[in-house]
Amino acid sequence: MRPLETLQTWFDDVRSLRWRDAAHTLRERFREDRLGLTASSLTFTTTIALVPFITVALAIFTAFPMFAKFQDVLQKWLIQSLVPDNIARQVLGYLSQFAGKASKLGAAGLAALLASALALVFTIDRTLNSIWRVRTKRPFGQRVLIYWAAITLGPLVLGVSLSVTSYVLSASSGLVGELPGGLRLLLDALQFFLVAGGMAAMFRYVPNTYVRWGHAWMGGLLVSTGMEIAKKLLGFYLSKVPAYSLVYGAFATVPILLVWIYMAWVIVLLGATLTAYVPSLLGGIPRRRSGQGWQFLLALELLRALDTAARGAAKGQTMAQLCGAMQTDTQRVEPVLEVLVALDWVGQLNEADGQGAGARFVLLVDPASTLLDPLVQQLLLPRTPVSEQLWANGRWAADRLRDVL
Repeated sequence: MRPLETLQTWFDDVRSLRWRDAAHTLRERFREDRLGLTASSLTFTTTIALVPFITVALAIFTAFPMFAKFQDVLQKWLIQSLVPDNIARQVLGYLSQFAGKASKLGAAGLAALLASALALVFTIDRTLNSIWRVRTKRPFGQRVLIYWAAITLGPLVLGVSLSVTSYVLSASSGLVGELPGGLRLLLDALQFFLVAGGMAAMFRYVPNTYVRWGHAWMGGLLVSTGMEIAKKLLGFYLSKVPAYSLVYGAFATVPILLVWIYMAWVIVLLGATLTAYVPSLLGGIPRRRSGQGWQFLLALELLRALDTAARGAAKGQTMAQLCGAMQTDTQRVEPVLEVLVALDWVGQLNEADGQGAGARFVLLVDPASTLLDPLVQQLLLPRTPVSEQLWANGRWAADRLRDVL
């Protein structure tokens, strides 16, 4: 019954999620976090790391001869699952050719290839932790072991799965012919959920914070759905408007692949953003629009809430209490609290009470004697030679925190 209850809870969360607010949140976070620029960086790193990944996969299959006969099927299935059909054959040929030559490199060359592969996974690690606003990263050695295990064990796991369903996968790659009955639909569904499961696992384990499996699966399903739609749209465009082939000729596969990798990373980053913000969306926290100086206003509201709590019995408030009072989410509150903690205006008590309420934030300064100047410089108007005249004519240097609270 427990798996059924878990599945029912997941469906209840999906139904209760305010998808219009989720769409607005994805649009805002895409703009504010500059995810388009991040996707460009990941596209470049992915292009450099494709050959090392294929080389490692080939080395794994070479080390385990029992999977050698499934190597071609695996390569074709992976490429055709993740790349539009229009360029799948060319991409597979290029990658196999490059990987075959890379295997002849010496120790220094192989070390450089592995370094580029690790650069990709470290970039993914840094990007996802940034989306979740994680400040503490895993130790370097632990990250290397985790990602190296994923790089090396991934082809083996896929090889085992292919050994069980070799006929179906071979047929899907055009090696046997048309699938009878509804097996093709079953295969397409299997491919869809494999991609969704892989993305869900990445969203669950890569960020150095707790992520519920149900939330990770929401992001994974969004990514898998977006990938299928994007493949169909790109394939339709390339078949109807063959501009790339006319302009680039035989070189057309490269720009098309770059465009596809960029689209894929945009979809993955949107799925990660949805996963990170699902708790806030399910909690009924209204979406809060950002504007010029919004962090400064939010800091004043946080200070006022902590000032009120300081005169009460609790002396402070937890992150959940602050988010509820501010009617916003953790990802917006945490950066402002970091500034207040850096100014030594707010402190964090890590002692959890008996009910597991978690850490509390407390006000450390006296608002009546604390100048507003440092907060204005940090979050509203930095004091520079350009703004010095404005500072000289204003009263901010003399204002007290109590005056604005």
